Parts: sequence; C-alpha cells; structure tokens
Amino acid sequence: MTLLGAGLGHDRYCDEIVAQTELLRKHLNGADLAVTVPTCPDWTLRELAVHVGGAHRWAEHIVRTRATEEVPESRVSGLAGLEEDDPAALDAWLAEGAEKAAATLRAAGPDAAVWTWSWERTAGFWARRMTLETVIHRADAAIAASARYEVAPELAADAIDEWLQIVQYAQRAMPEDAASELRGPGRSIHLHATDTPAELNAEWFIVLTEDGVTWRRGHEKATVALRGPLTEVLLAFYRRLPLDGGQLEVLGEPGLLGFWLERATFE
Repeated sequence: MTLLGAGLGHDRYCDEIVAQTELLRKHLNGADLAVTVPTCPDWTLRELAVHVGGAHRWAEHIVRTRATEEVPESRVSGLAGLEEDDPAALDAWLAEGAEKAAATLRAAGPDAAVWTWSWERTAGFWARRMTLETVIHRADAAIAASARYEVAPELAADAIDEWLQIVQYAQRAMPEDAASELRGPGRSIHLHATDTPAELNAEWFIVLTEDGVTWRRGHEKATVALRGPLTEVLLAFYRRLPLDGGQLEVLGEPGLLGFWLERATFE
C-alpha cells in the first residue's frame, strides 16, 4: 500500500500537476524568458520552464512503460523542450506535458510498481514528486518574473514533509551527500507557521541525532525556531527566501538554521 503523501491523495496530486503548471504558465506569460532566475542562477526563466516540463515527461515515460530502472533522458520523447524561442510554443508544450503526466499517473494508480530514485518505488511517488517539483519551481518562476506567489496551505505543508523525507533518505542512501553532516548531539529546529488553522498542524520539530535526522509534526522547544507565514517558512526552508525576508522571525541560535540550509541541498 502506498503511504507516501497519502494525506492529499493520488487524484489530488494528479490534479495539482496540471493546476500548478497552469499557474507556472501564468507566471511566464509576458515575462522576459531570458532573465536569470535569482534562486536558480544557472538557469534562465525559459530553461527553468523546460526543466519542469522535461521532468513531467520523464516521470510520465517511467510510469507509462513501468520502467524498472532509471531511464536515460535520450529515450524520452520531447524531453529537451523546444528548439525555437517561441513563448506560445513553450506554453503549449508545458500544458501538454502536464496533462499527459497526470493522465498516465491517474491511469496507473498510486500503487503501480515503477522505478524511482527514492525510498518508495511506486507511481504514487511520482505523482507527489511532480506536484511538489512544480510547486517549488513555480516559486522560482514567480520570483524571476516579479509575480505574486501563493500556494495552498496543505500543499506547502506537504512540501516541507517531503523535503524532510528527502534529507533522511539522502543521509541513509548517499553518505557522500552534505546532508550526512546534519547530525547531533542535541540540536533541534522548530518550524512554526503562524497563519494556518490548528487542524493543519503546520509545525515541525526536527532533531539532529547522532544517527541522523528525525522529525515530527508539533510544537516543541528547539535550539532554533523559524516562525512566520507558512508560504514564507516553506520558501526559506527551500532556500528561496532569505531568513531575514518577509515576515520571518528566527528565535534561538540562527547558526544552526544556517548550518542546515547549507547542507540540506539535495534536489
């Protein structure tokens, strides 16, 4: 049974791949696609869009073919995007890729066995991953295009959950990754969203133990706390917003939070 991201549900993730891509396309509409993305400085805005659309096509190919091993990009039709620098063609290409990915994932169901790079090898993993990939890169696009960025609270909270799971996985499976340095003793981080209903429980208590990172939802006193609106907490935790930006507040030892952000870099 698929457990990862079960709170939002497979159909919701499939819907969100299309919905988040539509919002991304709105950020791109009328923007200078040649501008450098401040939060991903190796990319232009157009290259960011091609990355997202390529990821959708790659995941769709993996799930549709029920791949049992990693698929080279060269085997995925249309993954590299478009040769011509045509904003309208890019927009249509993004829409098509998202629709195809959502349809394939929906038809497969969350429990279909497929290759992933992760701890869970199911189509359900890809539905969640492609949703949250688009959520975060949509923020990159919005920042580059000076557009307003909003995201549903449950999606923002799920993105923080997944990021913590990725850090844990990197510690287990990739000992050479910088995340392996995120260890104890006795250091902890508290993330606290200040603008969400209590039932969302948008607080996280993260502990750096000698054996690696552990975490749980809830309010507990920590070595350092990051407080603010959930969207800003999300963007700061993903290194898209400076810790002194917006309405964020850091309480306790800011060096520990900086230490985390420097090493939780697996993307």
